[in-house]
Amino acid sequence: MTIPRPPAPWLIRPVKLPATTPPPLTGPWAPADTRLDDVELLTVPGHGPEDVAVGPEGHVYSGTEDGRIWRWQPDAHAGAVPEPLADTGGRPLGIEIDPRDGSLIVCDAYRGLLRITGDGTVTDLAHRVGDSRILLCNNAAVAADGVVYFTDSSNRFPVSHWRRDLLEHRPNGRVLAYDPGSGRTAVVAEGFHFPNGVALTPEQDALLVCETVSHRLLRISLPDGAVRDLGDLPAYPDNMSSVGDGTYWIALASPRVAIAEKLLPHPHLRRIAAVLPARLQPQPLPYTIAALVDSEGTVLRTLHGPAGRYVMTTGVRQHGNTLWLGSLTESAIARTSLE
Repeated sequence: MTIPRPPAPWLIRPVKLPATTPPPLTGPWAPADTRLDDVELLTVPGHGPEDVAVGPEGHVYSGTEDGRIWRWQPDAHAGAVPEPLADTGGRPLGIEIDPRDGSLIVCDAYRGLLRITGDGTVTDLAHRVGDSRILLCNNAAVAADGVVYFTDSSNRFPVSHWRRDLLEHRPNGRVLAYDPGSGRTAVVAEGFHFPNGVALTPEQDALLVCETVSHRLLRISLPDGAVRDLGDLPAYPDNMSSVGDGTYWIALASPRVAIAEKLLPHPHLRRIAAVLPARLQPQPLPYTIAALVDSEGTVLRTLHGPAGRYVMTTGVRQHGNTLWLGSLTESAIARTSLE
C-alpha cells in the first residue's frame, strides 16, 4: 500500500518580515567538540533515516523515505544489517517508544500518527483533527498514560515541499494531542512556524517544541497551552528528545542560511524562489550540530560536525553513553560516544 502524496500549492503567500541575524557560534555554541565529524555509520537499505529510537531491550529503529521501518539488534555496529519491521506506505519521520508496552509511535508525514507493534502490525491512530487533515505529521512525545503529543508542521505544504513553507514563513503549524483512551485528537496550541521536535518535561506539565523556520525553542505549558519563547537558535532545529533528567537533545540540521534570512524583507523574491528548481533555492549548509539544553533552554553542551561528514542531521537520541543520529538525506544512521 502506498499512501497518496498530496500536492502542494504552487504559489506561496509570503509576508514582508525583517531580516534576522543568527547568534554567533560562541560561548556554549563554540565548535570546541567536533566529534560529529567522526561518527560510526550504520548503513540502512534505503534513504533518509530521519529519526532514530531505541527500544526497552536496546533495539534501534529508524524509517526511510520509501515507507519502511528498520530494526537493528541491540549494540549493533557498523556493518550490521537491519531487518525490515514494517512498511507504512508513507514517509515515516519521528519515532518514539510507548512507555506502556514498548510499541513504536510513528509520525508518518503522509499517513498521520501510527502505532507499530513488535510483529510489524501497523495501526492508524490519527490522520485528522476535527474537520481538518493532519498534513505533515512530524515528531512526537509519549506521556506515561499513553497520550501522544505531536507536531503537524504545516497545514499548507507536505514534507515533499518543506522548502516552500520555509520561504513562505507563515505560522502554518500546530501541536496536537492524541488520547488513546478516547481515540480523539485535539489541538494543544497553534500558530507556529514549522513546529518540529517536541519533548515532555519529566513532570509532564509542559512541552518543549522546536520551531524550524523561526529557529526558536518554545515551552508550552499543559494543559492550558500557554507558550513561552526560550530563545533564538543559531541553526535550524529539527527533532528533539528527552534524556529523562530534565535535559534534552536537539538536532540542528544546518546553521542558519544567510540568503534565506536576507530574503525575509522581500516577499516577491521569495515567491520567485519557491517555484525555482530545488537546486536553485537556498540550501542547507553541510554542518551539523547537536545541542543539549535544559527545560529553560539553557545550552549545556554542543557537538559539532563542521567538516560535513554526516549532514542534515534531523534526529537525535541518547541511550546510555551513546548518542544516535538520523538524517533526512544520508543513507545511514550514526552513533558516537558521549564519554
